[in-house]
Amino acid sequence: MAKVNQFLIKYKEYVSAVTTQDAIVTPPTIVIHRFVQILRGIDDKRCQGMTEYPLPEIILTVFLAVLSNASSWIEIEQFGKEKYSWLGQFLPFKNGTPSHDTFRRVFSLLDPSQVEKATVGFLMENISAIKESLPADVDSEHRLICVDGKEGKGTGRKYGTSEEIRNLQTLHIYDASSEVCIFSKPIDSKTNEIPVAQEVLRTMNLKGCIVTFDALHTQKDTIAIICDSNGDYVGGLKGNQPNLSEDAVLAFSEERLRVLKNTEGRYLERKEKAHGQIETRRYYMTKAVFGASEKSDWKKLRNFIRLEKHVFKIASSEEYTEVRYYITSLNDISLCAEAIRGHWSVENKLHWHLDYSFSEDDNSTMDKKAFANLSLINKMCLSLCRLAQPIMGKSSLRVIRKRFSWNLEKYLSLLLNSFNEEILREALVNQSKKKQK
Repeated sequence: MAKVNQFLIKYKEYVSAVTTQDAIVTPPTIVIHRFVQILRGIDDKRCQGMTEYPLPEIILTVFLAVLSNASSWIEIEQFGKEKYSWLGQFLPFKNGTPSHDTFRRVFSLLDPSQVEKATVGFLMENISAIKESLPADVDSEHRLICVDGKEGKGTGRKYGTSEEIRNLQTLHIYDASSEVCIFSKPIDSKTNEIPVAQEVLRTMNLKGCIVTFDALHTQKDTIAIICDSNGDYVGGLKGNQPNLSEDAVLAFSEERLRVLKNTEGRYLERKEKAHGQIETRRYYMTKAVFGASEKSDWKKLRNFIRLEKHVFKIASSEEYTEVRYYITSLNDISLCAEAIRGHWSVENKLHWHLDYSFSEDDNSTMDKKAFANLSLINKMCLSLCRLAQPIMGKSSLRVIRKRFSWNLEKYLSLLLNSFNEEILREALVNQSKKKQK
């Protein structure tokens, strides 16, 4: 995905410059204090003057505990007790650290929008610092923004009763180019993802962005919002838009497919071998032709895309082919292929890891606001673990969290010092001098 993830490529290329022993001599107090300052924008709803544990201390403890492989309120409590003395170098912690009930209760009082602003702000602020420190301009790249929802499978219960209620549904807006979830919006039980996504997209400046979404969000109003904010889009097609789907299918006759396959810029083939199978993806792009649907209803719709995905399982010799259709405002088939492939990162790199690496499906927190706020911390730590991968070699994200728990001081220093502009620039200069020798 060279056109949409230049930042990640450059970051992984140069971050090794700060993974020296010199970088871990002192704790990363500058970056932690930066995080604490951002936390001060979160309102404390408790009775002032009657609180034993300041809010920044509570959130900082949860953040570092989650980074260190804690997945429940009880584990967070135990982390606080074990690391109490070490935590004192960042904040006073005059009264120690609270119980698991206090952590959960306080998180149930916080406004998720404020927690989101703080956590995403911390990530994006430091990613901006990294971009400024890198020797190549990565700001000209396309940003890939993915829209998708997730269900918290352990949240559908009430306190003191066995009554089942709807699990917490959360809409995610995921920046695949930086691997950061930039918006998380809980969805009310009486609504669905579509109006929530439209509400969020209206607040965004989408210039230079490609927004991807599944068929659920292939809505005329959603597309108009994206275009009005100067963005482009690639959206899935299914039966919820029968007329448009019919037009897309009819646009790719057998004769038309043969023509497109031999037309430059209208056909692209990609092949991958991984996980015991060979996957071949064939992309066809043709100008959008309208019959059953009205072109004027779909803003800036330029092309239909047909994706044929052929899978061959090596061990069993089983094979099958899937065909999917998309609409797009783009004319670059390579960019569309990257966007379609990249959209699955919201499932593979966000949702799956929240469940597998951060055990969200096993979290039985019944207070949905507490769960939503803890999930925001999980998402921030997930992004940090991804940024830590070049530092920690080929470790999986689950193993990276364990390594943080085994030696938090070392790996936290390595990770957060890669966010320190002065340290990064100095390391890059030293690396450049070594290459010249």
